Amino acid sequence: MTSRTAVPSGLVVVDKPGGLTSHGVVSRMRRLAGTRRVGHAGTLDPMATGVLVIGVEKATRLLGHLALTEKEYVATVRLGQTTVTDDAEGDVTASAPADAVAAVTREALDAGIAALTGPIQQVPSKVSAIKVNGVRSYTRVREGEDFDLPARPVTVSSFTVQDVRPGPGVLDVYVTVVCSSGTYIRALARDLGAGLGVGGHLTALRRTRVGPYDLAGAHTLEELTEDFRILPIEDAAAAAFPRWDVDASQAELLGHGVRIRTPELAPGPHAVFGPDGRLLALVEPHQGQARIVAGFPA
Repeated sequence: MTSRTAVPSGLVVVDKPGGLTSHGVVSRMRRLAGTRRVGHAGTLDPMATGVLVIGVEKATRLLGHLALTEKEYVATVRLGQTTVTDDAEGDVTASAPADAVAAVTREALDAGIAALTGPIQQVPSKVSAIKVNGVRSYTRVREGEDFDLPARPVTVSSFTVQDVRPGPGVLDVYVTVVCSSGTYIRALARDLGAGLGVGGHLTALRRTRVGPYDLAGAHTLEELTEDFRILPIEDAAAAAFPRWDVDASQAELLGHGVRIRTPELAPGPHAVFGPDGRLLALVEPHQGQARIVAGFPA
């Protein structure tokens, strides 16, 4: 009886194409990796393209922590039209008069963007995967249910206009956004248009970075089909989290789930490496000790 070849643990940084769901990318990765133990960090809508971080085998334990990192996008906001989904995939529900759109000044646009920058309270798009009493929000919309989603705190670190191009009855604004996880870029488009009194929605979205992983290290599905490249779990963790190297005795204690004393560590997850360079765990400092949030036994 032949033994199954071990599947390496690590991350795959995918440049997701438009028209494919994040789950669809995961399905492709399962076939390429030869394992069902595959997940992703941070959903991208089917319309969106760009960086989607995929975890394989043990690296799936990193994903919940990676999803909390900062993200960067380039996007196109169309002012003058409102859609049911807050993006171009939904039907247009309202159009502003052409003269109202033409009257939007750069000063008003900059003021509207400034109001959506920094720590803000954002109401997510109703056509989203957020659960309301255990049911996806988009399912409730499809069933015709009338409901409201509560606002959530998010942080928009920067919201920068790169270009503005007028069209027939609309104004296309090309922007770059750096934000916390959980921020809906299409909700920013909706709220920018609402604040300017002309409505707005998203027509294009490309994620250029998730934490330390950017497009420079991403691969298309076609490239991965030809050459399936996994970033080893040690390299992935070292890029995403502060590193803490421990000696052999500390490594053994951690391997048994023992909380060892920590040096002065900043709050948040740290990647712990043994003397052989192997990733042992993700830990968080708590009252001078290391609380294990994810273990990686040999």
